[in-house]
Amino acid sequence: MKSKRKKLEPPSKEYLEKAKALTRKDAERLFSRMRGKFTRRLEDKKYSPVEAVALQLQFEDEQLAEWRKNLTKARDKHKS
Repeated sequence: MKSKRKKLEPPSKEYLEKAKALTRKDAERLFSRMRGKFTRRLEDKKYSPVEAVALQLQFEDEQLAEWRKNLTKARDKHKS
């Protein structure tokens, strides 16, 4: 799945709340899947760990929505 590059914006309040509510174990799992752009921002201290986790959550939700849309298209095509 290719996605368009877009400017990295701060995470929304909704995702910040979700990130704060995560257990330490769940946050560590997200860190392990984190994309390079987010880890670099974290290392450069542009984002806090909570913000970086929130960005990863947001990214994964966007990717899941795109995957579901593509799966629906493929299923519809297969039915035809």
